[in-house]
Amino acid sequence: MAIARLRVTSFVVLTLLSLLWSAAALASHQEVMIPMRDGVKLATNIFLPEGEGPFPVVLSRTPYNKGPAEKREQAEKQYTERGYARVVQDCRGRFASEGEYRAFIDDMNDGYDTLEWISKQPWCTGKIGMVGGSALGITANHAAMSGHPALKCNIVIVGHGSSYHNSGYPGGVFLLNLNEEWLRKQGVPPADVPRPIHRVYDDSFRKLDIAHYYDKITVPTINIGGWYDIFSQGNIDCFEGLEYRGAEGARGNQMLVMGAFGHGLLRGDLKYPKDSGPGNLDVQFRWFDRWLKGDANGVETEPAVRYYLMGDTFDEQAPGNEWRTADAWPPQSELTSYYLHSGGKLSTDKPAENASAAEASDTFTYDPKNPVPTVGGNNLMLPLGPMDQREVSSRPDVLKYETAPLEHPVEVVGRIATELFVSTDADDTDFVVKLIDVYPNGYEALVLDQPMRLRFRDGFNRMVKAKPGEVYPIKVDLWSTALVFNKGHKIAIHVSSSNAPRFEPHSNTWEPVKSIDQAVSAQNTVHHTAAQPSRLVLPVTKVYSGEQAAASN
Repeated sequence: MAIARLRVTSFVVLTLLSLLWSAAALASHQEVMIPMRDGVKLATNIFLPEGEGPFPVVLSRTPYNKGPAEKREQAEKQYTERGYARVVQDCRGRFASEGEYRAFIDDMNDGYDTLEWISKQPWCTGKIGMVGGSALGITANHAAMSGHPALKCNIVIVGHGSSYHNSGYPGGVFLLNLNEEWLRKQGVPPADVPRPIHRVYDDSFRKLDIAHYYDKITVPTINIGGWYDIFSQGNIDCFEGLEYRGAEGARGNQMLVMGAFGHGLLRGDLKYPKDSGPGNLDVQFRWFDRWLKGDANGVETEPAVRYYLMGDTFDEQAPGNEWRTADAWPPQSELTSYYLHSGGKLSTDKPAENASAAEASDTFTYDPKNPVPTVGGNNLMLPLGPMDQREVSSRPDVLKYETAPLEHPVEVVGRIATELFVSTDADDTDFVVKLIDVYPNGYEALVLDQPMRLRFRDGFNRMVKAKPGEVYPIKVDLWSTALVFNKGHKIAIHVSSSNAPRFEPHSNTWEPVKSIDQAVSAQNTVHHTAAQPSRLVLPVTKVYSGEQAAASN
């Protein structure tokens, strides 16, 4: 009997020890299904630090597969060893989560519901931060838009806040490669619809645009972007909106970091220094420590803006290629106009009043069946970066305008626009503008490129047909950069009507067509007279003298 009792006791002890060991293992990492308001459950990994808790939480929501918790524990120690509970969740309809995946449509509500569930757990202090790059950064923005009070700070890396202006239809033109190729990789096939796709900026986009929530968002955020990233302007827009228009808590508590990098490895002959990238995690954890733990580390008192000023990468003595700081964005500058002239000239001189008809405009034929190929730029899943444009710029459907070689380096920091006077013989068409840094050896380094669909010239909430031959003023928003055009370089712009497959080619028809065979060619014209002065507008922060250029190095 005594032996039997001993065996039972031993069994109970071993069982209890086993349960305690399992509980300890469960405490370090576990996977749960968190219910959303509609009953759909989202798969979520939870990693807890050692100790009793509760802990502040760092959350990421991803469409790219969180993976099994036991295989991710080592990677998440960068958080748990610093005293943070780490939570990673598969977005709705992705991998282990239930439901249908609809890119960035459900993330505001799902973000709120996830924050609500986490904030009620006994291991959570009620203070949650989010971090992530690309899609993960966008879901962090959507969680901030949801207004949940437990979200105390964000770190958004190469993300955006507007599905229309930053990633869907910049300039009203469908960003083809990003949307269709990226969605195809997420298991969402392209829509079988006539082309090109025209969408106005309506309520379906507006309700998912962070700009309409700025005055309600209280979340201190670091926005980290790259000058050659596909969402570069999105990071800047979010910083400006939250810094200057955000609610109490957000306004004045934002940071912006912009480096010389993109959504992948930069291609081309220009090689920026290794330290031009996004940097290490130090500032990120200081950000979490400040807003989630209350540490008085002073991170919020540091300069609000840190940006990499690009320069000539072939000339070691050239100004630029260094990090700068500023208390606001954009830095103070002088808007300087560079006017288009006949003969491919770009100059600060305005067009002459008595220009001849031959000098008044330039016309090219745009054939949708033979669009200008994409070579570099702010791409995703295409070669990206400041690639040489000479292989496409000599085409007859590309107009080139460039300055004389610069006598002094010209520093440009901020948002750049091209104001064109254009006409077409089609009902509708596109105009695509590239900003180019022309090196003395002829290398045409792409700096920025963006399109404008003519039907949206009066605003993106309406479509207006063009009248053949009528001249219209349009503004092509080229987004932002920070660059020194070095002495001896030329500042140039290239104007065409296509850049494929980065942007979907326009058929030049008012209604979409079922086949490219139904597309028509268009005669497109850029006018540059005293009355119609097409121009490039640059935010010039400095024109270097010889001494200044030398001193900068």
